[in-house]
Amino acid sequence: MSEPKLITLTDPRSAASEAYRTLRTNLMFSSVENPIHTLLVTSAAQADDKSLCLANLAVTFAQSGNKTILVDTDLRRPAQHDIWGISNDRGLSTMMIEDAALSSPPLAATSVENLWVLPAGPTAPNPADLLSSQRMINIIGLLKARASYVLFDAPPVLAATDAALLGAKLDGALLVVRAGHTRRDHTARARQALERVHVRIVGAVLSNAPKDSVSGHYG
Repeated sequence: MSEPKLITLTDPRSAASEAYRTLRTNLMFSSVENPIHTLLVTSAAQADDKSLCLANLAVTFAQSGNKTILVDTDLRRPAQHDIWGISNDRGLSTMMIEDAALSSPPLAATSVENLWVLPAGPTAPNPADLLSSQRMINIIGLLKARASYVLFDAPPVLAATDAALLGAKLDGALLVVRAGHTRRDHTARARQALERVHVRIVGAVLSNAPKDSVSGHYG
């Protein structure tokens, strides 16, 4: 397995990598009373860099010495298996239908110590129903028992109800906004859709920011 071309791995001293580490620290200590151990990462629309952003963020969580599981819950257009160069033959959708996979989740080890990826798995016909099921709640609990942090890559909010349904089961949600691309009204609608079902939005990430910005590529 080749190492993925993530900025946090290829250029760990860059401003972008430092911004990811700062984001990680802010998330880890965002609330003493309600700490975040399960986090949803989504965007308003497609092509907002949310999957790549989450992969980089997951690296920083693992590099801080915490066991971290990255779960691809974008059952419609999964991307994490491509980012990490792993098989998508088994994954989250497998755990939905195979009882044996619950006791032995098909987690893929990565080149990063403390980091595992649970790919989406074979295409599921009804993603929203699966993510809103009791089975998904059980899976979340099983993964939490195996890691300090479980990070979920979800479909864009405006593309499907999946993100809102899943976010309501997790400790918080992070919204990725791509500079010069994401429409402001789409971002507002995405936030409203999440808040409508009482998803706890912990912040937003600006991707593709100008290189000469204070926080580098990401902030």
